[in-house]
Amino acid sequence: MEVKAKVALVTGGASGLGLATAKVLLNAGMQVAIFDLNQEAFDQEYKNQDAAFFKVDVSDESSVEDGMAALKDRFASLHLCINCAGIAPAKRILDRAGDAIPLAGFAKAINVNLIGSFNVARCAAALMALNAVDELDAERGLIINTASVAAYDGQIGQCAYSASKGGIVSMTLPMARDLANLGIRVNAIAPGIMGTPMLLAMPEKVQDALVSNVQFPKRLGYPEEFARLALHMAENAYINAEVIRLDGAIRMPAA
Repeated sequence: MEVKAKVALVTGGASGLGLATAKVLLNAGMQVAIFDLNQEAFDQEYKNQDAAFFKVDVSDESSVEDGMAALKDRFASLHLCINCAGIAPAKRILDRAGDAIPLAGFAKAINVNLIGSFNVARCAAALMALNAVDELDAERGLIINTASVAAYDGQIGQCAYSASKGGIVSMTLPMARDLANLGIRVNAIAPGIMGTPMLLAMPEKVQDALVSNVQFPKRLGYPEEFARLALHMAENAYINAEVIRLDGAIRMPAA
């Protein structure tokens, strides 16, 4: 895909990986739309950049449909969708008293991370299907979902998070197959421990313990590295139905 002047949607684009990704896409000459709930964070981060904000709850069917309709009114088309919106809960199945945790927490992680990604992807695909095909590869668009190394190496307390990200991994191939005849590709990125504000707010000893499991380079991942991989996926049309780990060869131990 030739990305310049094309339209990209980034969910969760007001912070973290989504913010880094949106800025890399803007610098690459793309028009960028943001689906997020945090208008204040968006206003702060995009003061001098031309991105469009749409207040959207990715886990809500009508909210996404309304947001996509507003995006279509603003930009007329969509070529790249990157789902970065997500939550990272951490709770053991049984609490310290031995009682089972409420089901609502597990359901919320699935609703936001997995169902939310599918919710946006289905609407994005419908809009991409209206695009004219490019001359080289008859391509109409690309959807990138965010998985996690937790899909493979889930830690204690990560049942909900790992299940939600494992679902992202598992739906990558069938979604790509569903949309192949329309010229729409589907990929996923499975990041390891990335230097997002949430992780950087942790005590230094916690960060050091996480980094100790990274093989090389021995550090946190940069959000810009996630963003550049997403951009490369857009520009390289032969990457399809792939889940790429971006993790410095980390393999998390059981404890």
